[in-house]
Parts: sequence; C-alpha cells; structure tokens
Amino acid sequence: MSKDIEIIRKFYKDFARRVDSARNYLARPLSLSEKILYAHLYDDNQANVYKRGEDYVNFRPDRVAMQDATAQMALLQFMNAGKEKSAVPATVHCDHLIQANMGAKYDIETAIDNNSEVYDFLKTVSNKYGIGFWKPGAGIIHQVVLENYAFPGGMMVGTDSHTPNAGGLGMIAIGVGGADAVDVMSGMEWELKMPSLTGVKLTGRLNGWTSPKDVILKLAGILTVKGATNSVIEYFGEGTSSISATGKATICNMGAEVGATASIFPFDENMAEYLRRTGRGKIARMAEDIAAYLQADREIMETPEKYFDKIIEIDLSSLEPYINGPFTPDAAVPISEFAAKVRANSYPYKMEAGLIGSCTNSSYQDLSRAASIARQASEDNIDVTATLIINPGSEQIRYTAERDGLIADFEKIGAVIMANACGPCIGQWKRQTDRDSDNTRKNSIVTSFNRNFAKRADGNPNTHAFVASPELTMALTIAGDLRFNPLTDKLKTGDGREVMLKEPEGEVFPPKGFALEDSGYVAPGTGQDEVLINPQSERLQLLQPFPPADDNCLQNMPLLIKIEGKCTTDHISMAGAWLRFRGHLENISGNMLMGAVNVFNGKTNSTLNFLTGNYEAVSDVAKQYKAKQLSSIVVAEENYGEGSSREHAAMEPRFLNVKVILAKSFARIHETNLKKQGMLAISFADKNDYDRIRENDRISVDTKNFKQGELLNVTLIHADGTQESFKANHTYNELQIKWFEAGSALNSL
Repeated sequence: MSKDIEIIRKFYKDFARRVDSARNYLARPLSLSEKILYAHLYDDNQANVYKRGEDYVNFRPDRVAMQDATAQMALLQFMNAGKEKSAVPATVHCDHLIQANMGAKYDIETAIDNNSEVYDFLKTVSNKYGIGFWKPGAGIIHQVVLENYAFPGGMMVGTDSHTPNAGGLGMIAIGVGGADAVDVMSGMEWELKMPSLTGVKLTGRLNGWTSPKDVILKLAGILTVKGATNSVIEYFGEGTSSISATGKATICNMGAEVGATASIFPFDENMAEYLRRTGRGKIARMAEDIAAYLQADREIMETPEKYFDKIIEIDLSSLEPYINGPFTPDAAVPISEFAAKVRANSYPYKMEAGLIGSCTNSSYQDLSRAASIARQASEDNIDVTATLIINPGSEQIRYTAERDGLIADFEKIGAVIMANACGPCIGQWKRQTDRDSDNTRKNSIVTSFNRNFAKRADGNPNTHAFVASPELTMALTIAGDLRFNPLTDKLKTGDGREVMLKEPEGEVFPPKGFALEDSGYVAPGTGQDEVLINPQSERLQLLQPFPPADDNCLQNMPLLIKIEGKCTTDHISMAGAWLRFRGHLENISGNMLMGAVNVFNGKTNSTLNFLTGNYEAVSDVAKQYKAKQLSSIVVAEENYGEGSSREHAAMEPRFLNVKVILAKSFARIHETNLKKQGMLAISFADKNDYDRIRENDRISVDTKNFKQGELLNVTLIHADGTQESFKANHTYNELQIKWFEAGSALNSL
C-alpha cells in the first residue's frame, strides 16, 4: 500500500495541468466529474469535445479492485492475455464466498475449508501477477478500498457494481465486468461511453433519525432503477459538507441501484479528515494543495442548469427517513407513510429479521448510531422480537467496534455478529429458524443493504425485503413490526412503561482512533508462484476462447425464452449456492436464466424445447440446442441485466451458444459485458415489436452489413410459415463490432 503513495504523488503533480488543458480545450467551466474523466484520457492527444451519452472514450484508470466471486473469471481471462503482471495496482478481496450462518469465527473457518481451492487459486494468481490479496475475514471490498486505496480525483474500476462507493472520497469509481478489468490490468485502453451528468443539489443539514442512506433512498424513488443509466451523479451544494466521508460513500454506493455509471462528492474537510484518520495524511495534504481542482468550477455551482443534463434538489433539513421495497430498491416511501403502505398491500407486518452491515452501511459511524439504539433497548429492558444480524465492513471496523463496546451493545440484545463479509446481502445467508425449511413462506425483513430483489437474501421468493438506514433497521428490529414509526410511536419496557426510542447518536470516528491487529492483507511476493488449478476441479476451469462469428450463426435461431418483466443479473445467474461455481464456466452455466419468468407460461426455469416439444429448464434446452450446433436468442423487456456487475450473466449464455439478446433496453454494465463476450445485444426500435414474437418462432438477425449507427433487420419465421420483419437498434462502435466478429474482446487483443 505504501508504494501507492508515489503513484498518487505523481498523479497529483500532473492533475492540475490535465484539468487546465481540458478546460482550455472545451472552452468552458468543468464539473468535478469532467475534470476527473478528462484527466484520465488514455491519450492526451486524443482530447475531443465528447458528446455525453453518445461517444465512446478511452480512459486510463488508476487501479482495479476485484471481489473473490468475480475475480475468478476476471483472472482466468487475464491469464490468457499474455501479460507478466498487472499494469496498474490491483487487489483481490475475499468477501463473497463466506456464508452467514453461526457467527464470524465458525463461518470464516467453514469458508476457508469449503473454498480452499478457490482461495489458493486467487492467492497464487495474485502473487504471480503482482496483485494484492485480502484474506477471508479482512472485510468487504468497498469498505476496504475506502479505508486503504480510494483518493480524491482518482479513477478506478472494480468487478462489482457497488464500486462507486469510493465516490465518498471524491473518486470516479466504476463497476465493470472482468473483461474490462483485464483491459485495465493489461495496460490497454479502457472504453466507456462518455456519461451524461445528473446534478443533485443538497441543501440544509441532516438531523434526528435521518441519515445519509435516506438521501439515496429518496433519490432512488425519484430516478427509478434505470433513471441514471449512463450518467454520473454529481452531488453539490452546501449540504454536502455536512455529510461524513463514509456517509457520502453510502450514497455513492447505492447509485448503482439507479443505474448510474458512478457517483461523486466534491473534496472537503470531511474527506481530508477521513484520510488522516485512516493513516493517509500525506494524501490528504496533497489533495488539499489542489483542492480547487477537486471540486466543480465556481461557474458550475452558480448556474448548474447550464452544465448538468438533469438537476434534482434535496433539502436535507426536511428529509424524512425512508424505507424502500419490497422486491425493488426504488419503491421509496417515507417512514410517515410506510405503515399505511404495509396495510394497503397486506405485507406481512411482523418483522422477522433485521440485518445491519453490507458494503453500503458498515462503517464505524453506522455501527455507532445503531448501537446507541441497542443500548437504550437493553437499559430500558425492551424486548427485541426480531432476529438481529450484524456484518461489520472490515476487520478494522470490527476490531475497533469491539474495543469500544459497540459489539457488546449489539450482543446484549441478542445480535449475532457475522463475518466481515457480504453475507446475506448477496444471498449468502443460512436462516436459522425451523420455519425457514419452507422456502416459499411469506415473511418480512428489513436490511441496511442496497438491493432487495426477490430471492436475493435467502432464496425465498416471498421474503419481503425492505431497505433502510442502520438506525431505522435497528428500531424496527426492536419493535418487530413494520408498522412502527420511531419518530411517533412508543414501545413497552419490561416494567410496563411506554417510552419512545431516543434519536440515534454516534461518533463519525472512534474517539480513541482506529485499531487493528491483523488487516488480512497479503502483499504480492516474487511473482514465481505456480497458479493452482486442479484439472479435475468442480470449482475452477481454464477458459477456452469463444469461436468467432460467421454469417450464418444468426440465421433461423430458435427462441430460447421470451422473458416477462424484471430480469436482473440475479435472474440470469443466481448467486447463493451457485457462487461456488464462479470459477467454472461450464458448471455455473447450469443456473442460466433460471430466475427469469417465461411470458408464455408464467413460470421460471421452464421453456419450450422445440426439439422435444416439452417444457424444460432453460439451461437444459440451451445445452441441447448447442449440441445440435444451433444458435439461440433471448428476448426480454426493460433494463435487462439490471443489478450486479457479474459477467457470468453474459458468459453463460455465450457458452451455451445463445448469440443474441433482444431487449427493450439494457442496463449499462450488462450491455458492456455482453459486447465484451462477443454477444449481440440489440434493442427494439419499436418496443411494441416485443409483442410480435411467438413461442415457436425461428428468428434471424442480418449482420452482413453490421455498421456503427445503422439499424439491423430482424426476421421472424412463425411456425405457420408466415414471416414478418422489424428493425432493431444497437450501440456498437467499430471496435465493438470487431469484438463481435472475433468472438470476444479478448480474442481481438
């Protein structure tokens, strides 16, 4: 980590010059996002007046971060790139493969035992290619990055959709698939569509029960899950300075839930203080020396409507606590209206579990404020009727919180302290009650996480998951009732009194400073280690290049499935138990599209096999088509691929010979992942054409004159012999068309 100081010093030395050059070239003031983006152009000589939302631009990010589930496929691809070491600083973080079950000690030991070959692979491949390695239990990738690597003005990519968390320290941080990470680690140009700019002006100051989480929960309700697609959300206004760096990170983290490319706050004293408190005083001083360059230009702040593509204003002083859900993170409701929503929709009002932590809300400040409420419950002898689970964000957070008594505050009211890992947030949760043997039972939980898609936390499609701040999650856990509003309602104490919970209190930083015995970091060594992969492994498999495209591969394709409604990456490639196969493309492909709803029968994992005439599992049908050398096509609705960055959702269809995804629209990361793997991602020019597609159709897409900016022709061959055609849009540029023709971006290197 100390070696990064010299890299950052060199970066800051040249940052002002790069920004000044961009400002002169564009002949106008610059937002903070634009300063960082233009300062990271791959080639200064290629500066241009790039059109937001249209032009693809080549960038040179400063670093790469990978979590263990996605790192496997990313590094398997990097091994095929022919490089001796990563061209930029890079790290691997073991946070996804630890199941939350009995508690931290047991769960980490179990994870190490069950995942030893994956951890050995990640450790040895990291050592070989000069990549830092964070052991299981060290912490959640985004919290660890914030504590150790993020710096104002920098640019990074990470193989996780919540990489934008680092925007809390003024960094453009972007979630990507593994193939994108390979480009950056290989020293290649990294391509991104120049994002549009969504400005969010914050006024006033947070107070009482309201927390930074409520800013993004409210914003999610305004923008919806795709309202910021291909956009950077840039926060500005006097309200930004009242929010801590970790609070800013929480807000940036959940920008992924509205489709944002990244989210960012301007550099301020809160960021400088966080850098100092986490042992990076030198970086704080360097940032302070160029502070004006780490904020939007003055003219932007004075007349933001002239420079942002969209502006939203939020008054922090009047902001209520929010609770979002169920089943989608943009179903936003202020707490004052939530009880009525619960009643109107007949949601199970008994709250069964409260879960605090995740990459979104697991800082010291988060735990401190939640612990203040837990202390009152203990002191007033208030029964806590729901299960309470805590996931600290890092070993530094956990160790410090234990030293300061916060962990004891939670344990006194019955909390289980899980590992410093993602756990339930990504489906790695083994629920403990007898009733949970029924995995279709209706029930309600509240979390401080970021996503609440059906089945995500526990595999139960009827778990109504709601997202809130740690403070509100704690209050509802104590009450055990979704209809409880801590701002207005009372609870009974053990001696029969009725009391209101006090407003949460907490420290931004531990009064005695952060403490740590073992960070869990392993620096790369000599680079001589053999990369460990057992040829007989069920968990890891070397990759074989995908075949290049040919003129006939998109002709007369059977429809694999026509999907109805939301189809996230969780629907395409489920996590949970399937995480164990993230390094084995053949085995994990068995879960392909198993969560997608078939429009023709209303069922999941059930699609018509035209070879047999039977309804079968989607992956089984695709395997049979592949065995017959038949390409197939998937048809979907809006925002296809919403959710995480997992490129398995693109690689699995590619592996099973699905050649085309035809959707009404795509989520940004997933569309890029499809392109990188040599897939054809196209959208209906007229969305009503979705209704034309029948269950027994054979479909052809004409790519003989595949060119940038030109529509493609799609022909439907119906079972009755009739045909009809329509046009489809695409966003491929000349380079991406070469990826398609070569069979993948990696093939074209």
